[in-house]
Parts: sequence; structure tokens; C-alpha cells
Amino acid sequence: MEQRHLGRTGLRVSRIGLGTLTWGRDTDEHDAADMLKAFWEAGGTLVDTADVYGDGEAEYLLGQLMDGLVPRRDLVISTKAGSVPDPDRRFDGSRGHLLAALDASLARLGTDNVDLWQLHVYDPETPLEETLQALDLAVSSGRARYAGVSNFCGWQLAKAATWQLAAPGLRTRIAGTQMEYSLLQRGVEREVLPAAIDLGVGLLPSSPLGRGVLTGKYRHTTPPDSRGASEHLARFVEPYLDDTASRIVDAVTTAADGLAVTPLQVALAWVRDRPGVAAPIVGARNAQQLTAALSVETLSLPDEICRALDDVSAPVHRYPDHDWSTL
Repeated sequence: MEQRHLGRTGLRVSRIGLGTLTWGRDTDEHDAADMLKAFWEAGGTLVDTADVYGDGEAEYLLGQLMDGLVPRRDLVISTKAGSVPDPDRRFDGSRGHLLAALDASLARLGTDNVDLWQLHVYDPETPLEETLQALDLAVSSGRARYAGVSNFCGWQLAKAATWQLAAPGLRTRIAGTQMEYSLLQRGVEREVLPAAIDLGVGLLPSSPLGRGVLTGKYRHTTPPDSRGASEHLARFVEPYLDDTASRIVDAVTTAADGLAVTPLQVALAWVRDRPGVAAPIVGARNAQQLTAALSVETLSLPDEICRALDDVSAPVHRYPDHDWSTL
């Protein structure tokens, strides 16, 4: 699998990443093992997790599998901290919480360091410089090789990345930002993606298949074994089952038919090759689904197909998202 640099850093990642959102909950150890092995054998390196996935079970399961199934040195392990299961405070970006969370993640993963440590969310209750200092301490102590953010809007990303760049050698630069990005969700193109490209931050798209909707599986019904029928994830899928999404899915299906490939391959190839993208994170349910996603490695969409998909899914960009002189 082709490797790409994450932003303006020396860290290289496979251009498709493996997500573990459902590990330890909807994905058991056998399916997780099959997926990790298939991913590794295909040349995949980037495995993304978080301390809150499965209440820590995803990290623990990944750690168990690295112990004997796949060599730790062959993987780029990314995890996150800052999202907390507290109804009164959903985000905690305090230095104390973040560093304690990192230590707990390392214990569950069974490793001395992670390759990429990300702030899961922006915490408006904590001074940003305190939050970012946790990243500096994690990298300087060797517990993390690189640092990133997740779910930061445009101004939050620009502020964080600029603050880190203001003291080169003392502060660790933001290597990547993980955001939802797909043909069904192109909001990052307004401000996040331009900021990321300008500041040398690589984009790691989550839900690149529109929460599974872009595969076409929901065109006529909700499969009983799908996330749309899951107790935990039905509300996650539901927003992308409207008429607008349906038109985009139809266009993806038409393109797939014309290219003799699957809608999944078309949707994933589109986001993988967008400017500024380092590696979409694919959260498959089993090895069969993952293998289908990994088959996109040999596919490059023709320019006319990309333009057609761009047109049918185009978000509304008005002032001040575009240069005022063009409006």
C-alpha cells in the first residue's frame, strides 16, 4: 500500500487507515484479529483508536493482538484523549487529565509509546496553551512520537497549529487533524481543510464512507446486521438517510456501474485523493468488509467522474468562506 507523509512531518502512514471504534463492543476479538492481520498483510500501517472506544476495550484488544499477531514495529498506532463519559463535562483538555489518560492508554496498549497522540476534542473550559502543553510533554517524554488534534473547527485548528509553530524546537507541531469527511459531509472544505493545507497539517478523514451510507446498502432498506440497525449506532447513521444523501448515493452508484467497481470503492477513492488528505480511516465490521475497502488501492477515478461527484455533492460556500471578490 502506498505510504504518505502526515502533514509537513517525517511521519509516514498508509494511505488507508484502520479504525477501531467498534472494537471490544460490536467487534469481538476474532473479527478484530482477522481485520488487523488482513490490513497488515495488505501493507497497511495506520491503526486508529481512542481511550473512550469501548470504554478502553478497543485499546486493550489492539494491545493484545500486537502482542503476538502483528509486530508493533510494523504499525503506526494513533490514539486520542480528551473525550470523557461525564454528562456534566463531555470534554476535558486539562493537562492533568490528558497526561493521565495517555499513561492509561499506553498501559492498555501494552507499549511504551504511541506514534500519534491526538486531542479528541476542543475543550473551551481549559486554556488552549495548557492543553497543548500536554502534547509537548508527551512528545518530549517519549510517550508519543507525533501529536495531532481531532474535531477542531477551522479557527481552533489554526490557533492551535500557529501556537505550536510559534516556538519551533520547544513546541511540537500539529502533524494531523482527524475530521469527518466524505461525499456526504464536505464541511471541512470551508475552513478546516484550507487551514490544514496552509499550516502543513495532514487530514485524516473519519467516516469516509458517509457512516456506511455511501456503500449503497441503505438504498432500499436497513439491513438487520448493519450499523443503521445497531442499538449503539442507529442514531449515528440516521442523519445521512435523507433525500440529499440519496441523490449523492445514486450518483456514486451510477459512477460505480460505469467503472465496473463498487460504490464503496468510488466513494473511498474520491476522499482518499482529495487535496490535503493523508489517510481516510475505515471502520469495517469484519475482514470481508475491510478487504473490500482495501481493494481501492489500485483504483484512481477519472477526472470526469470526480467532477461529476464534486458537482452533485457540492456544499454551499458563501461569504466569508470564499474570497469576497468572487461573490
